[in-house]
Formats: sequence, C-alpha cells, structure tokens
Amino acid sequence: MLIPSSIFSETIWACKRRSVALVQELRINERLVIPAAELQWRFSRASGPGGQGVNTTDSRVELLFDVEGSRVLGPFRKARLREQLASRLQDGCLRVVVAEERSQWQNRQRAMARLADWLREGLKPPPPQRRATRPGRAAVKRRLDAKGRRSELKRRRQGRSTLDD
Repeated sequence: MLIPSSIFSETIWACKRRSVALVQELRINERLVIPAAELQWRFSRASGPGGQGVNTTDSRVELLFDVEGSRVLGPFRKARLREQLASRLQDGCLRVVVAEERSQWQNRQRAMARLADWLREGLKPPPPQRRATRPGRAAVKRRLDAKGRRSELKRRRQGRSTLDD
C-alpha cells in the first residue's frame, strides 16, 4: 500500500531512551493537522512472518489518538467524531493496531494513514436528507401493466393438463 505524501506534514527526529525515533505530524486535510505530541505509540512483537528476527523486533504498532483530550479539535468536530466513530472509540480514544508488515516503520506508516482515513470519514458532513417523492403517473401505469401481463401469463398456464394424465 502506498502512502500519499500529503498525509505527513512535518518530520521531526526525537531522541528517547537511547533510540532515535521518527515523529511525524498527521495531516488530515488542509485545515487540520494533528501534532505529533497528541499521538501515542506502543510497540510490541507481532505474530506471523518475520524469519529469525520475529522474536526480537517490536514490529506490531498501536497508535492511540485521544479525541476527547485533543487541543486541535473544536467541540463541533469532537461531537461529530463521537457520533460517526462511536463503534471505534474506546474511552474517547481512537486505537489503530497494525501488524501487517515485517517492518515497524512500514506498520507506522500504515497506522498513520489508517487513522487519517478514519478521521476524514468521521469529519465528513452528513449527506443531505432525502426528500420524499411519489412515483409519477407514467411509472405507476408501467408497473400496473407489467403486473397485468405477468398475471395473464400465470393465469393461462393453469388451464393446461400435465403429461401424467
């Protein structure tokens, strides 16, 4: 899966616990960017393919985003996300788990892309309400004519004798 480069707005190197990690801001759309500080990462060992390094590398990625505690989301956006993503929210947090690739970096990219997609879908405005309409006179006539033809066909079939007689 290719990740569009427009998702990631800025790349920052952060040093934590003697390891260098790549920290990125997440661009949802042109007006909304989630800062890297609001994204929480967890890493663990993934099951599945990996060869000799499967038991030594933490390639499974879990990305948490606290919708309720976010400073970049206003009350209207938070309410819309609560409504649209209710089935995905756990204690007000969106949780994305990816363990599809053997590389932690690729799993991180997939997790960020998936979170961005979920947030984009959740922030979409609802579709316009359907206006109730009645079928036109010609459509009603066509439907009744078709019913009549089918009824006549079935009625003609009933008068035949079978081969068993």
